[in-house]
Amino acid sequence: MRVLLTGAAGFIGAATATALLDRGDDVVGLDNVNDYYPTPLKRARLERLLPRKGFAFHEIDIADYDAVSNAAAGRFDLIIHLAAQAGVRYSIENPFAYARSNLLGHLSLLELGRNLKVPHLVYASSSSVYGANTKTPFSEDDRVDEPVSFYGATKKSNEVMSASYARLYSLPLTGLRFFTVYGPWGRPDMAYLIFTEKMLKGEPIEIFNEGRMGRDFTYVDDIVAGVLAAAAKPPDGKDAFHRVFNLGNDRPEELLTLVSLLEKELGVEAKKVFKGMQKGDVERTWADITRAKAILGYQPKTSLAEGIARTIAWRRGLNRPLY
Repeated sequence: MRVLLTGAAGFIGAATATALLDRGDDVVGLDNVNDYYPTPLKRARLERLLPRKGFAFHEIDIADYDAVSNAAAGRFDLIIHLAAQAGVRYSIENPFAYARSNLLGHLSLLELGRNLKVPHLVYASSSSVYGANTKTPFSEDDRVDEPVSFYGATKKSNEVMSASYARLYSLPLTGLRFFTVYGPWGRPDMAYLIFTEKMLKGEPIEIFNEGRMGRDFTYVDDIVAGVLAAAAKPPDGKDAFHRVFNLGNDRPEELLTLVSLLEKELGVEAKKVFKGMQKGDVERTWADITRAKAILGYQPKTSLAEGIARTIAWRRGLNRPLY
């Protein structure tokens, strides 16, 4: 299978590329390697992919449709579109970065899929689309028209844009709402790695909403398994050409539980500073994965304790600062 993969230098993207190559697929990776977080981490992920047979890489901006079209020469059996400007809080500071990457960039991939007549396009959405939803667990059938961050608004827009392309052009599209993905090689702006680095340096960690926070932490290997399962099950058009699935762990954990696990694995007691809720944040996330289990056979296997242990083992093996 020949796969076009955007966000190949990213956390989930690099892990997905590895899984695709491991099963024998050819992968053409795209990424602009931007400096939202330190680029050496992105380059290090790429260094593990570039020597591999079947992997080709183009450092381009997905919002530049001409560049994307030129890089995506030939026929593809599948597009996996994971590239995006990430981060809830940064979307408040720099919304135009999100408009370019998440809106114009998503449009580029939809147009590419339409023009190439690709059999299936799988794209990353986010649990952030649920915004101010207070009903738990979060179901794909819940209303998602009250985002609390501009990042969440762009991801909801991606789903609406995709639904229109599916209807207009019978383009098979699958959106995946990821829930708090963590693990080795993760994004350093995520709480578990922010806490890890500060604890290793003996610095205090900030815990928001006075610690009353819960997240459906999902280990990266479980997410990649869900991506591949979704890729193998394109919508056939009998009901619709566009579907959306939650990919989470269906096991929300308190933020202070995460801190306790980090303390155990690092052998360090965290210096905690409790603060109020941050703008754009939500108190709790929890994925209802009934649909993904039934249709995709999706079944997350990794507990938070197991995932954090693996992550800290990876971090210790780096023998250098994360960034």
